[in-house]
Amino acid sequence: MANSNPPQADDLHQFGFDTRAIHAGQRPDPYTGARAVPIFQTTSYVFEDADSAAAYFNLQEYGNTYSRIMNPTVAVFEERVASLEGGAGAVGFASGLAAQAASFFTMLRPGDHVVASKALYGGTITQLKHLFGKLSVDHTFIDPDDIANWKNALRDNTKAFFGETIGNPGGNILDIEAVANIAHAHNLPLIIDSTFATPYLCRPMEWGADIVVHSATKFIGGHGTSIGGVVTEAGTFNWSNGRFPGVADPSAAYHGLAFHETFGVYGYLMKLRAESLRDLGGAMSPFNAFLFLLGLETLPLRMERHVKNTLEIAQFLENHPMVERVKYSGLESSPYASLAKKYLPRGAGAVFSFDLKGGRGAGKNFIEALNLWSHLANVGDAKSLVIHPASTTHRQLNDAELAGAGITPGTIRLSVGLENAEDLIWDLERGLRASAVRESSRIYANDKINEKISED
Repeated sequence: MANSNPPQADDLHQFGFDTRAIHAGQRPDPYTGARAVPIFQTTSYVFEDADSAAAYFNLQEYGNTYSRIMNPTVAVFEERVASLEGGAGAVGFASGLAAQAASFFTMLRPGDHVVASKALYGGTITQLKHLFGKLSVDHTFIDPDDIANWKNALRDNTKAFFGETIGNPGGNILDIEAVANIAHAHNLPLIIDSTFATPYLCRPMEWGADIVVHSATKFIGGHGTSIGGVVTEAGTFNWSNGRFPGVADPSAAYHGLAFHETFGVYGYLMKLRAESLRDLGGAMSPFNAFLFLLGLETLPLRMERHVKNTLEIAQFLENHPMVERVKYSGLESSPYASLAKKYLPRGAGAVFSFDLKGGRGAGKNFIEALNLWSHLANVGDAKSLVIHPASTTHRQLNDAELAGAGITPGTIRLSVGLENAEDLIWDLERGLRASAVRESSRIYANDKINEKISED
């Protein structure tokens, strides 16, 4: 039967990314007219009556019960991220690692296995290796650049593939489409951490990813003020394919409710919220959600400036005599240049690393000589940041794991901010001169040792 009220032309309009970054998920507050999203700083909500309360807790109706599970300010953030990623929905968490852990926890059981890229953030490697190891979930880390490795690492108990859009800190660009094709051929979901890319530079679901996680702490927030994470799901994966009883089978926690059968495309997300978020307790605060929403409003503008500055700085470093190599896929010389053009046509992100001549000592001199760049363990800030991964963010990794992540003793990671590029380059030049002093001293010392050996 034809729709008696067909949509008007204006109703079919598809709003652009920049518009949705400002408006998606929100209308002016109906009670006060407030244009900004209100901060609902409350733990709980008054129920209409006893029957409504019971329906909420039985998941028969959707509504606010307790802010550990849902909150109106956080809900706007979740809807906005889902819109920007092109997903069915999203769930916010207290941190990026909390979001990532819950995304796995929702689908995995003891005895399961995960295939993951080894070009990952050190905290992610630790989480998979140690935290999930305690839960009897096994893993295999592979070189993600060889697509055959993904298939070769498969086991009968493999339940997911995991990788980063832009590897941290090696800058590897994952061939998302190719990996997704292998995953789906074996009835597995592909989970992507797209923190460094943001949905402005890359939307992995358009290339076959099923779940996308972000540390909202980074570019989404954009100002180094708040910790948070978010999981978005495409809503297209068949969780009832017989391999995921944790999502598809009746849940003892909800009197036999089968999440995927009951909620369809929202089955995984409902399980993620109603069980994983509820029981693990890593809830995003409404105030942080408010700040993340402010960050999203300017995300397109900030990312344009981030990547512009980053390319200029990468080109400067590539031609500097104190730099052995620059690992930035936006450079034509990068082995990932073609993948970057495919998946990141607006720019290859604003975080990359380079290797200094002189190793660890030169790196120390370099960082201590900087003034404008802040030495701290974060990325994605409006301010430019620098760190030495081998002694900080990836310190918990052994030598083999460091090499697998593309990290040497002289590796320096930069998160390029929004300052004037010429000022950032001026400061880097000061650091490089300081590292050159260290390198000259090392060469001189080696020459003296060699002379002594020759004399002896």
